[in-house]
Amino acid sequence: MRPDDWHLTEDVDDFLARAGEFLRSRPALHNTPLTTVEKLRTRQADAHGPAATVFGRLEPGGEVGAVFYRLPSRGLSVTPLTPGQADTLAAHLAGLGHSLPYVSAAHDTATAFAEAWQRRTGATPTLSKRIRLYRLGTLIPPEPLPEGRGRVVSEQDHEQLVRFCGEFCAAVGELPAVDADSWAGSRFADRHFTFWETPDGTPASMAAVTSMVAGMVRVDPVYTPARLRGRGYAGAVTVEVSRAALAAGATDVVLYADPANPTSNALYQRLGYVPITEWAVYDFSDATPEAG
Repeated sequence: MRPDDWHLTEDVDDFLARAGEFLRSRPALHNTPLTTVEKLRTRQADAHGPAATVFGRLEPGGEVGAVFYRLPSRGLSVTPLTPGQADTLAAHLAGLGHSLPYVSAAHDTATAFAEAWQRRTGATPTLSKRIRLYRLGTLIPPEPLPEGRGRVVSEQDHEQLVRFCGEFCAAVGELPAVDADSWAGSRFADRHFTFWETPDGTPASMAAVTSMVAGMVRVDPVYTPARLRGRGYAGAVTVEVSRAALAAGATDVVLYADPANPTSNALYQRLGYVPITEWAVYDFSDATPEAG
């Protein structure tokens, strides 16, 4: 395995032509690159320009074995690698003079890359986040469901939706926060939202899904205001969007959960979601990549 087995491009169409089949081969595991790259493909202006997204594929012997992407001013997101593959990627990017604020990947891959990046650049990695990836097995609706109903969010709900998403960001510490002015450029703008309403029509919880790619849909986010928690609303709205995804033909329905939150993890498992891997993010201190 050599560093030059990694091939980089800023052309999203070229990247998909060469690596799309690999991404689609494991839609649950590759859910984040699938949705991110599809968004860039449909919004070409976001993928090109002075600060273009960089895509990479590992292709020794003509067969793609891994990919990565890096959005402008963001860190590295990469599919699972062996320690040797992680080292060749670190060597290649450091040799090209890349500077990375973080790496996000399956836990073992993120750890291997962080260690390799430290060796190559002197940057100190700090584990900043762990996330658990779930895939839906057999959907198990809770019994009884809370009173109320699920309802697809409409344009008339926009103000309430923005408020809920802003509260969600504040609750989980997600940055940048979202409000009415930043909505159009946020990660929430292209999601498909559903409310769970109480019998009097008050929105009590929300869940969203991504557009389907390669038969995969990701549930994200799920949010219930603190004053309304513990009443079954999050489970009800998660079942609502999960059932709708299956009815639309999804073969993989996935979601992420914070492993430090026992309540949400227990809920998703009761609903039929099965953990498939742990994800990790390592932040890097400033360092100077080695010359290529």
